[in-house]
Amino acid sequence: MTDQTFDVVVLGGGSGGYAAAIRAMELGKSAVLIEKDKVGGTCLHRGCVPTKALLHSAEVADTIRESLNYGVEAQFGSINMAAVAEYRDGIVSKKYKGLQGLLSAKGINVVSGEGKLTSPTTVAVGGDTYTGKNVVLATGSYSKSLPGLEIGGRVITSEEALKLDYVPSKVVVLGGGVIGVEFASVWRSYGADVTIVEGLPHLVPNEEESISKALERAFRKRGIGYKLGARFSSVTQSDSGVVVSLESGETLDADLLLVAVGRGPVTANLGYEEVGITMDRGYVITNDRLETSVPGVYAVGDIVPGLQLAHRSYQQGFFVAEEIAGLSPIVVPDSNIPKITYCEPEIMSVGLTKAKAADKYGADAITSYDFNLAGNAKSEILGGSGFVSMVQVKDGPIVGVHGIGPRIGELVGESQLIVNWEAHPSDIAPFIHGHPTQNEMLGEIALYLAGKPLHTL
Repeated sequence: MTDQTFDVVVLGGGSGGYAAAIRAMELGKSAVLIEKDKVGGTCLHRGCVPTKALLHSAEVADTIRESLNYGVEAQFGSINMAAVAEYRDGIVSKKYKGLQGLLSAKGINVVSGEGKLTSPTTVAVGGDTYTGKNVVLATGSYSKSLPGLEIGGRVITSEEALKLDYVPSKVVVLGGGVIGVEFASVWRSYGADVTIVEGLPHLVPNEEESISKALERAFRKRGIGYKLGARFSSVTQSDSGVVVSLESGETLDADLLLVAVGRGPVTANLGYEEVGITMDRGYVITNDRLETSVPGVYAVGDIVPGLQLAHRSYQQGFFVAEEIAGLSPIVVPDSNIPKITYCEPEIMSVGLTKAKAADKYGADAITSYDFNLAGNAKSEILGGSGFVSMVQVKDGPIVGVHGIGPRIGELVGESQLIVNWEAHPSDIAPFIHGHPTQNEMLGEIALYLAGKPLHTL
């Protein structure tokens, strides 16, 4: 048994946890990082990274199918799932080794084992105790299901979907949010028949409504089925497949049911409530400085209510380390965190939708402009359709940027600077955007909103 003392004890080695430990060390604090599985967490091993590898292989498959459109004679054969898995796992392995090397180079103590908060200043791992002047909780999330819907057999979550060694012929995806549409996109590109069941009126319901409608049109064109406003009732499974029943009485036959209804916080049986931390439905409640109800104990990432994104976790980990060091970092609201959905077509957004901007500032105080990708040379070269939209407070800053189209996620970097720096169109208009790039659409919209349009009417 040992009892070691550090300035910062971090429970959880995912994106938020290791970011907090790295920044604490950079600021001269001693830190220990406690992780029961592998550093990197869900994003690296079971989420963002391996999923995007599958999406890229899906993009390659579609490119081959469409190669004649670009003057290239190529013939699509089939998807070799063993080779896809080797490619995917190779990416994850390289990133994992790189992260391990980074943490070692930074001098961060990494403890392997399941930790439990035992007091406002201590985390126990087996018979060992780690004491910190501050504790950061970063225990991540898990794939949720619906009440009474048991995961197992042919009823799977994204984690099981990543491990499939075959391409299913027919899949029902329960949930039309980010995870659901990304897997639907992959499987359709691989040749599967896919139907999405979404209880709300639109796919990706948290996005600008015009983006959701554009995605629905694109999915319909790709042959991806979806049922909107449809409520799941039950599922039965056999050796050969599943039968999904909806509350309307309709049934859907498939090989698999993917349950993609979101992710829940990993906080049970970790001592949080016993120490006095305020919780709500498993989430850790914090103030706007990410401090819990117990002074000196902070929480970051997916266990804090809000967006469940790896880059939000990174930012919160950095934020907490700087807060502990007394640097008073700025708060970035969830609405101003960039989001990308990597289906085909891609979706990106940052800031307020038109509806939310109207609610906040008044409908008469809002203006916007949608730039169709057909007017952009680079987008025309890439193929596909879509648009980029800016939402502006009249005579004021740009408060939202949204887009859908091929590789449109690459625009989110400049977009989040525009929104978070509260830039006016006149601030952006003088700057030069490379041609031909998709990025120049942001410049074109800014020129329009500034009253000096170039390629817009």
